[in-house]
Amino acid sequence: MLTTQRKQLILSRLQTDGQVLVKPFSEALGLSEDTVRRDLRELAAEGKLQRVHGGALPASAAVGDLRVRERLATDEKLLLGQAGAALVRPGQTVILDGGTTSLQVVRHLPRDLRATVVTHSPSIAVALAEHLHIEVLTLGGRLFRHSMVNVGASVTEAALRLRADLYLMGVTGVHPEAGLTTGDFEEAAVKRTLHERAADTVVLATVDKLGAASPFTVAGLKDLSALVVPHTTPEPMQDALRAAGVHLQLAPG
Repeated sequence: MLTTQRKQLILSRLQTDGQVLVKPFSEALGLSEDTVRRDLRELAAEGKLQRVHGGALPASAAVGDLRVRERLATDEKLLLGQAGAALVRPGQTVILDGGTTSLQVVRHLPRDLRATVVTHSPSIAVALAEHLHIEVLTLGGRLFRHSMVNVGASVTEAALRLRADLYLMGVTGVHPEAGLTTGDFEEAAVKRTLHERAADTVVLATVDKLGAASPFTVAGLKDLSALVVPHTTPEPMQDALRAAGVHLQLAPG
């Protein structure tokens, strides 16, 4: 079997099964495990999968730059934004992550809402400026342009002084086994600290992020207060996420 054929088969298996395990895959095709591992390494280098111990998981489509992500799952993000905005109560202190779904949350917040929003995203802070009754607190640090959020020690140190009611977290991967992941080490560290400073953490995730994984772990699914996904999420994925112990909520259609 040619290399291109093997790689295509690996990607097809990831799409249908949600994972590839080196040992059974190599045995089924009569290949050496070293050959399969080499194919996985090369596909991972191309950003087409995420290697894990013993095999691989689908890579998240949400690891592209901001301009790419703005064009992904726009209808889903709108509905998730509505669902996320509905979770915010008057008088609360809410941490709002960066990202295109978080921008939709801002756009659906009531204009008369009185609350405090903490964010490490300059884009989110600017969008919130139009909400005259919301107190906006920004956490400064090094700008990570890929996600348009601030990262680094100054962000985590400032976050340690917070006590928030709710954190609406953004991630690039939501997997029943790998948990919540993202593509940058420093960004993952900031998300972990913000998660620890909130009474409740909720993730709003489009379908393309479900069953996918990125290199850096943020938290386990059981650590969430809720995971909100589109109502179009396939039933098998819903079942797998619930089996992992997460409180799953479907965003209204």
